[in-house]
Amino acid sequence: MNYRKANWGFLGMVLLHFAVVIVLLVGRITSMNILLNLFLSEMMLVVPAGAALLTSGERPVRVLCFHGLKFTSVLMVLVFTFLMGPLTTLLNAVSMLFVDNAVTDMSGQILEYPFPVMFFMMTVFGPVCEELCFRGILYRGYLKSGNAAKAVLLSALLFGLIHMNFNQAPYAFALGVAMALLMEATGSLLAPILMHVIFNAQSVVLMYVYDRFFPWILEAQAQQGMGAQELLPTICVYLVLALVCTALAGCVLVWLCRNQGREEYIRWLIREQKEDGKKGKLASAPLIVGIVLCLAYMILLAAL
Repeated sequence: MNYRKANWGFLGMVLLHFAVVIVLLVGRITSMNILLNLFLSEMMLVVPAGAALLTSGERPVRVLCFHGLKFTSVLMVLVFTFLMGPLTTLLNAVSMLFVDNAVTDMSGQILEYPFPVMFFMMTVFGPVCEELCFRGILYRGYLKSGNAAKAVLLSALLFGLIHMNFNQAPYAFALGVAMALLMEATGSLLAPILMHVIFNAQSVVLMYVYDRFFPWILEAQAQQGMGAQELLPTICVYLVLALVCTALAGCVLVWLCRNQGREEYIRWLIREQKEDGKKGKLASAPLIVGIVLCLAYMILLAAL
């Protein structure tokens, strides 16, 4: 698996997304069942990424790195996930100064289904598929071809862009960086999968709790009435929280690295980064085309 295969995999994701959009437009289908939507969204990632992996000639098990986690590491992944919460909330609030909240827009459709069904689709099926593709296949492809910093940032950028909207893209990018670092700190894809599951579970559980006990909160969110005056105090508070909690999250990563016995590997990775910082080409035509198409679609969507 190398960067060329990874780039073709990403372009395949984007083209498949466009193909589905075109089919819907041609068929004049203005709405889709949310369960089918969620399933197709993940398949549009898994199929191209899986094809890139299978055509690379490498063993999937070797690329995906499903190593075990100590129980104490699992607990600290939980802590790490919650420490990253203020940063993601901050980025979400900043984006809402310019665009609507994408998750809130879907809440009405989500709540039409029983909690166990949506919990599985959004907190198990979705995170597993996305982590296999982005922290598994794409990130590992970039890591093999270039230095670690470029691999982390590029895989996170693509993870943000594939959400196809300016609301989710910023905090998805931050999460992408955090989950790639978490994978390196633990040496296992299970860690970012667990983090992604926990992160999504918070949103789904809160949505159903609000619907059951505090419906007026969902109604207020659905009105999208929060302007700059309401958001700026929230942004200021979460800016301070994000600075403190993100720094603590960095300390957790260091602890996880030691707990999982990854210190020597990380030292080697840092040395390689310094020695080969300018080496390791990751860009190619499919990557550039994929990024341009994503940005064009996001701009068009925001303008409508």
